[in-house]
Amino acid sequence: MTTDSTQPFDWRLAVVDPTPRAPAGFRSLVTPTSRGSTTLFERAADLRDDWDAEKAPYTYGLHGTPTVLELGARIAQLEQGCHCFITPGGQAAIALVYLAFCGAGDHALLPDTAYGPNQGLAGGLLKRLGIEVETYDPLIGAGIAALLRPNTRLVWCESPGSATMEIQDVPAIAAAAHRAGAVVALDNTYAAGVLFDAFAHGVDVTMQALTKYIGGHSDLLLGSVTCRDEAHYQALGEARNFLGMAASPDDCSLALRGLQTLGVRLAQLERGTLEVAQWLAGRPEVRTVLHPALPSCPGHEIWKRDFTGSASVFSIVLRDGPSRARIEAFVDRLALFKIGYSWGGVTSLAAPYFNLRRTLRPYGDGLVRLNVGLEPPAALIADLEQAFAALA
Repeated sequence: MTTDSTQPFDWRLAVVDPTPRAPAGFRSLVTPTSRGSTTLFERAADLRDDWDAEKAPYTYGLHGTPTVLELGARIAQLEQGCHCFITPGGQAAIALVYLAFCGAGDHALLPDTAYGPNQGLAGGLLKRLGIEVETYDPLIGAGIAALLRPNTRLVWCESPGSATMEIQDVPAIAAAAHRAGAVVALDNTYAAGVLFDAFAHGVDVTMQALTKYIGGHSDLLLGSVTCRDEAHYQALGEARNFLGMAASPDDCSLALRGLQTLGVRLAQLERGTLEVAQWLAGRPEVRTVLHPALPSCPGHEIWKRDFTGSASVFSIVLRDGPSRARIEAFVDRLALFKIGYSWGGVTSLAAPYFNLRRTLRPYGDGLVRLNVGLEPPAALIADLEQAFAALA
């Protein structure tokens, strides 16, 4: 169709002509950002609404534009899975996994150290929907077999655990869960999908908050769910379709950019974080350092066996004595470390955790989580050193 130039300008503006006007042949190193809700079809007979890109790649923007599907394909390749769905955030990815595999009357298992909003979802919405989520010791290993029931549909792992960094024996847990017919899901955000090979260790479904390492610059919200089984792909796709989990192509374009530097950023973050963590291990104010690469971290031997590296987030437990006010003063006094949630970006962050719910290994009020960014480690160490004066 060619727009009729004899018509008034408002008619010419309103009537869309999808024929490209720019010259053909442009090539770039950058994946184009394709926005759009309505997808155009050549013929009425082709019209359909199907979430499954394997059957019909583009039917409606809700199911993904080329930018969104490109990111999903690259995440699947990165994690060595078969299919990947992009979600609006990490919490959306967690919810998708639950709702794809659990229904009223079903039972799921979740480590006691899981991400707080995951626990909140379990005790709130899922409980109201009739889904029982039971917490377990993250270090239980093969002993999880004793907790599995005939109606256990899903077993979650998160390794390292949120804030307290326990490393799980994922292969042992997965083997027990599979014998009982349960799906094993892993929050693999810490490993960015590359430092721990989830599928090689028996996991069925992985999720990541792409907001963290793959985004890498604290400027987007995205999640991903990757699977390696066709039946799991269908279950996830149907649930995502019903929930309307659309992802922003603009955010996806930022995540695609982040993928290009993920390797060099992870390497630099690991070096800087280890230097800071090892220095903190020698400080008199610190009772223990919860960093997977250090022997003081629960499950350290399993980390050495199963992981190929460490990342930027870890925690310290201060020695008994400082009041909540002094711990807050310690964090407030930091200059390079900013105060805030999340991690995996270029800026170092600090957050105290008061009244952290850990029934098996409580750490009291003295736990502070640190994310090391790309600032010089020596400068971060100097920042921490001057802030320790607030604890005196």
